[in-house]
Amino acid sequence: MFYEPGKTSHNLPHDPFKACVVPRPIGWISTLSLDGHANLAPYSFFNAVCGNPPMVMFGASGASRDSAANARATGEFVAAITPKSMLREINLCSAPLPADQDEFVHAGLEKMPASVVKPYLVKGVPIHMECKVFQIVDLPSPNPEKPNSMVIGTVVGIHIDDAVIVNGMVDITLFEPLTRLGYEEYATISETFTVRREDFW
Repeated sequence: MFYEPGKTSHNLPHDPFKACVVPRPIGWISTLSLDGHANLAPYSFFNAVCGNPPMVMFGASGASRDSAANARATGEFVAAITPKSMLREINLCSAPLPADQDEFVHAGLEKMPASVVKPYLVKGVPIHMECKVFQIVDLPSPNPEKPNSMVIGTVVGIHIDDAVIVNGMVDITLFEPLTRLGYEEYATISETFTVRREDFW
């Protein structure tokens, strides 16, 4: 099949685009509003975009705008890596709550202070990245009332639970990070393998 997004129909029950770009890591984004309201929301449009300096991004769209608005206003956010054991709490944080309602409270989560930025860490999460906003890119949207944006942050602090470090390396199989697939499908990473790159790489 072939279709042109926004121009021709794919003739499928659901848009297949998100099912084609998989798996996508899920970033649990913690922010604070200017008046101190905590916000915590999962984003499947999330990834690392640079290694030196370390930088990550998350894409906010439609109704999920509080994280981007807070990051724009304060210049800070924390990206937590989502473990399988906290799927219920992560899902609860995807609820479209009012901007002044605390997702930490809604999901029964405990806040922990960050070291460099003001947004909170999530107790029980093995990896957090404290970030300063580098740039926010406003993206096209078919609905002006629901704008899209990409928030890029420079990682200024990294917390890694010592329990997931084995022989000097992070062992992700010990916490099985969640990933987003298409539709309502998710997956975890519980197995890895090693491939040695050729000398010319």
